[in-house]
Amino acid sequence: GDLRSVLITSVLNLERLEVDLFRGRHHWVPATQRLFGGQIVGQALVAAAHAVSRDEQVHSLHCYFVRTGDPKVPVLYEVERTRTGKSFSVRSVKAIQHGKPIFTCQASFQLSQASPVQHQFTMPAVPPPEELLTQEELIQKFLQNPNLAERYRKHLTKIQAEDVPIDIKPVNPPDIFSSEPQEPKQLFWVRARGYIGETDMKVHCCVAAYISDYAFLGTALLPHRQYRIKFMVSLDHSMWFHAPFRADHWMLYECESPWAGGCRSLVQGRLWRRDGVLAVTCAQEGVIRVEQTSNQSKL
Repeated sequence: GDLRSVLITSVLNLERLEVDLFRGRHHWVPATQRLFGGQIVGQALVAAAHAVSRDEQVHSLHCYFVRTGDPKVPVLYEVERTRTGKSFSVRSVKAIQHGKPIFTCQASFQLSQASPVQHQFTMPAVPPPEELLTQEELIQKFLQNPNLAERYRKHLTKIQAEDVPIDIKPVNPPDIFSSEPQEPKQLFWVRARGYIGETDMKVHCCVAAYISDYAFLGTALLPHRQYRIKFMVSLDHSMWFHAPFRADHWMLYECESPWAGGCRSLVQGRLWRRDGVLAVTCAQEGVIRVEQTSNQSKL
């Protein structure tokens, strides 16, 4: 679909109710029937961006998910102008449903400043997106297998029917039929569907915030594929924006999970431009609870 008719004109186009009060609409709702975390992060950043000058650009945001989002009602975003300095400005955002906060966020903005102190990691060497299949094409390939078990067929058909406004091309797609543990790392090319074009960089940052949460926490599950997931939800989400980018151009999303324990998992991610420039760094912690499968029964 055309991104302008989905993310730009709908999901990330908030309705202004008052000077610093906005209302957001929903687009894609996951099968869990909880609001997609990336949507809330993206919309909160849009609200914060309305409260700064055009010359200020977002450089970081730190968020907490405090209650489950209800897909049946809109979300209100209340912005507090915490501080406006000469170089940096901070805006606090509270997302509200049913009279209670479901999410809090602090976003920091900076006026452009040059510095000779610069360095970055090196982008991983991977095949270009043109040589890889999309997630939809991979699913279609699996569905053509006549020996595919019915439970896998139902699961894949459900994923295929989801109207996610993101294009994804996994670099090393996991074998969905295997329960063998894998290293907690994954790479995929991502971009927003449709055309955004040259516009205020804050728009691309809001779209990247939406994209960054998709399949991110799932990285922590790769070493534990023998378990059935009972409950998985994000606790917090942080992003740091380093360099200009286009969210409607392919970017490599490098994800890894350095730690899991105590029903929590930590994931870290880097979004690379095709020319090797590190554009965004992300981090998230989530709750993951599993149940024993039949072959792990104590009986």
